[in-house]
Parts: sequence; structure tokens; C-alpha cells
Amino acid sequence: MPRLAFYMLVVALALACSYGAAKDETVDQLKARFESAHPEDRAELAIRIAQYQLRNADKFYNDGQSDQARAAVEDIVTYSEKARDAVTQNKKHLKHVEIDVRKMAEKLRDIKRTLAFDDQPPVEQAIRRLEDIRTTLLKEMFAKEIEKEQKK
Repeated sequence: MPRLAFYMLVVALALACSYGAAKDETVDQLKARFESAHPEDRAELAIRIAQYQLRNADKFYNDGQSDQARAAVEDIVTYSEKARDAVTQNKKHLKHVEIDVRKMAEKLRDIKRTLAFDDQPPVEQAIRRLEDIRTTLLKEMFAKEIEKEQKK
């Protein structure tokens, strides 16, 4: 029993250290990690990249850097799609990814309201694509329940 407690402590410390180090990673470092990550880790990394880019897009729009903001918005969608693909393959964390994508879509709606008319269409398109991702995830989450109902 003491050996188990020791191993649990070591694992907890390792996770805490890796989380602290991961918070300081840049988008490019996270993207590089994503490409070489195990399939079960890809969804979490993709969502972190999308969230990071959401913060960047907001900052870029506030600073008047529309081109960089559009690139960040495109990354949000791209990595949200990659997260969707990862969770639908391994069937784990569907709900968490769906919640994160919903929150990002809400934040993009808030950002869109502050933008000039010319800057709104790419953000609106990104919101629609995030909603499509959410729909796919929700269908996947509830597919099992529908199958159970049909078997009755």
C-alpha cells in the first residue's frame, strides 16, 4: 500500500510539473507537440491551441491587427476540427470538447459584436463552423442512446 501511495504522488507531481511547463508553451510549440502526440492526447492539445488562438485573436483585433486575427480565427476552427476528429476516433472526452467548442463560439460572438463591419464575416463563418463541429459531437454523444432506443 505505501508503494502505491508513493507512485500516485510521483504521478501527481509529474502531471503538475508538465502542466506548469505546458502553460508557458507558445502556439508553435503546442502545434509541434500536436503533430507528434499520441492519438489519445491530441484532442486536449488541439483544444488548448484553439483556446490560445482565441485569446490571440481577441488581442489582435483589439490592437487593430486584422490579418493576424483572421489567421488566429482560422486556427481556432482548424484545431477544433482536429479535436473533434480525435475524440470521435477514440470515443473519449466528447462532452469536454463539445463544451470547450461551445464556449469558444460564444466568445467569438462577443468578439464579433465589437468588430467593424468588414471584419465580421470571417468571424461569423468561424462561428458557423464551430457550431457544425458541436452538432457532430452532439450526434456522436447521443448516438448510443438512440441505438438503445431503437433496439427496444
